[in-house]
Amino acid sequence: MNSLDHDRLCAGITAQTELFAGHLVGADLADLDTAVPSCPGWNLAQLARHVGAGHRWVETIVTTRATEPPPDTELRTLSADTDVDHGVLAGWLTSGAARLAETLAAAGPDLRLWTAVPGRTSAFWARRFLHETVIHRADAALAVGDAFTLDHDTAADGLDEWLELISLPQQLEADPTKRELLGEDHTLRFAATDADTSWWVDATGESIRWSREYERTGDATVTVRAPLTELLLLVYRRRTPDSTFDVRGEAGLLDLWLANTAFG
Repeated sequence: MNSLDHDRLCAGITAQTELFAGHLVGADLADLDTAVPSCPGWNLAQLARHVGAGHRWVETIVTTRATEPPPDTELRTLSADTDVDHGVLAGWLTSGAARLAETLAAAGPDLRLWTAVPGRTSAFWARRFLHETVIHRADAALAVGDAFTLDHDTAADGLDEWLELISLPQQLEADPTKRELLGEDHTLRFAATDADTSWWVDATGESIRWSREYERTGDATVTVRAPLTELLLLVYRRRTPDSTFDVRGEAGLLDLWLANTAFG
């Protein structure tokens, strides 16, 4: 269940994209051929094109009430050309986000259509593309050396969504190697040091269960404490468990978890 309502998710897509564009047209213009370490093989221009193409792809899904996925060639085949005006690229990026947000807001959260996971409503796409935009904004900020900050509500919902997607039974069916996540004593806790929030993950059974307040006995096998936004970046593998993170317990379980839960 989303902790942010539909209107806020839609508005967030626009706001986060405008912040992304700021990394392109800030006081010191970023070189568009700057490599993006967290997206190997991409430069900054390709990252922006990927985000903008994603916004337009989802807008097509919503406007056509698609019952199957439209072609996603533009999402995957990205021109590496950097001979483009920074302002033009930023304007293209923000205009696509604005159209997507308007389209999703007008559709409301309950429009039936194709989704990448069970659910089949427009609410999925509003949430997915808010957090898709957030994480790729982090990629841009990290690439150019800008600070990355995020409000707690959005960061917390991002962690909720990440765990919801990772714990879907289809994940284990689609990729049997993910069954390595399951095992005796495979429990994890992600605790925000700047918010009264923790996430508990239990992978001791035949599926992954999680909750912000999971009933348990004893401590988790591994507990990770860090500021909320840092936890979000960690689970998305935009950060490594360095000195920013207080890792207690079996650090190897955290490494196993991060290695087998990559997406986005």
